[in-house]
Parts: sequence; C-alpha cells; structure tokens
Amino acid sequence: MVKLRADTTITVNILKIISDRPMRILLILATSFILVACSSDGKRPGDEMTEREIYEKAVEAIDNENYFLAIETLQQLENKYPFGNFSEQAQLEMIFAQFSAQELEGARASAERFIRLHPEHENVDYAYYLKALSSYELGLSLVERYFADDESQRDPQPARDSFQELNELIRKFPDSQYAPDARQRMIYLRDRLALHEIHVAHYYLKRHAYLAAANRGRNIVENYQGTKHVATGLALMVEAYELLDQQDLADKSLAVLKANFPKHPQLENGKLVHSGWAQKDRKSIWNVITLGLID
Repeated sequence: MVKLRADTTITVNILKIISDRPMRILLILATSFILVACSSDGKRPGDEMTEREIYEKAVEAIDNENYFLAIETLQQLENKYPFGNFSEQAQLEMIFAQFSAQELEGARASAERFIRLHPEHENVDYAYYLKALSSYELGLSLVERYFADDESQRDPQPARDSFQELNELIRKFPDSQYAPDARQRMIYLRDRLALHEIHVAHYYLKRHAYLAAANRGRNIVENYQGTKHVATGLALMVEAYELLDQQDLADKSLAVLKANFPKHPQLENGKLVHSGWAQKDRKSIWNVITLGLID
C-alpha cells in the first residue's frame, strides 16, 4: 500500500494539472477514499479496550498498590461505560483506590455518591464504612500525622463525624461484616473525644475559667459513660466547683467520685487533691517567643 505522504503529494500534483471540474471532483473522491483506507492501518473501532479489559486493568493496578493509575483507569471506565456491567463495582473500587491514595475528600464524595445512587446495593455498607474511615483520616494533617504527640489534642470534629458515620453503619447494617470493626473504632473514638474534653478543661482551669472547666467535666460524665475518663470528669467538676466556692455542688460530685472510683489518684483522705492546673499561669520564654504555640 502507498504511504499516506506519497498519496498526498500525488493528489496535489494531479489537482494542479487537471482543470476539468467533473474529473477533479471524481479524483478528489477517489483519493479521499484511498487516504481513509490507508490511515486506518486495518484497525477497527472494535479493537479498542473493552469494558472488561479496562476494569481488569484497574483491578490489577489496585493489586499492585498503584492507586493513582487505578483512579485514572476507573475514571476512564466510567467515562466510556457509565452504565456498563462493571459500573457499580467500579464505583466501589474507586472509593477504595481514593482512600488508599489519601484522596480523602474524593473518597468521601465517591462514597456519598454511591450511597445516593445505590442505597439498596448489597455492598453499600462498604461505602458507609470507607466514608467513616475517610472522615477520621481527614483529621490528620501531614504535620499532625508525623509530629503530634497526642491525637486527642487535634481538632475533634473529624473524629465526631467519623463516630456518627460508624454509628449510622451499625444502626443500618448491624450484621455487616464491617460492624465489629466499626464498634471497636467507636470505642476508641469515644475515648479520644473524652480525653479531648479533659485537655480543654485543663486549659480552662489554667485560664481560671472555672465554670467552663466544670461544664467540660460534666459533659464527660454525661456523654462518655463507659470510658476510663469519667472519673477524671468528676474530679474536674469537684475542683472547678470548689474554686467557684460552690461547695454544695463540689460535695455532690465528690460523693459520686468516692462511691464509684474510690482509688482515683486525686483522692486522699476522703478529699480531692487539686490538679494544679489552676495555679497562676507562668509563661516560659518559649511560650512568649511562639505566641503561645509552645508552652
């Protein structure tokens, strides 16, 4: 077969010579047919990757932990076959690939989309589960992930979101294979959120905001039952009420503390030993230099 460039040169030369209009039209049609036939190189549109081939390529990328390639391939699959046989499963694979690649906002959005479009899908619980895990991971910035000493001192909102979403998973799918792990994660998150309340209460004591500290302690007692921090919540209430000269409230909280947690380290001879957080705030040189970021 004559190469494309040769065909084009021949056509141009012939058109310069022939002036007869009908012959020129026929020649254009003939040469156009030749160009199209040659440019195809014998390939047909059906020789492109099928839906199954694209899906298998994405799965292979996931198996090889090449998540960015998997995301790109799954997007290609959805663009070409939005209503194909693998579309629903590909959407689930997309959630996992984005989560694994730490594209957490994308994973949450993909999970929410799948839940909205396929609320009765047999694996919709998986979408709920990965959505909750993405919420938790969103609370960990790069700096916090590698340098923060205590997760409980981070922004608690992602942990709260994750807790609510895990609770929704258990409520809607109590027999899900992901429910046991979700329950364990909820126990951890409740403990972490309760500890965060303690840190905030200590901050309020340090700033002599005793009523706010007492309210944080009461919040732990009322909303985080079952965690190991309830006793500390009661101790915070006793200390804050005593500093507020609210002795009746302090005595009631102390009675509950002694009855339920008689071995609490702040109890001594039936009285509460104050934690020391309410002492005068003495700022170190580092606190001054860093405007309070380091104390």
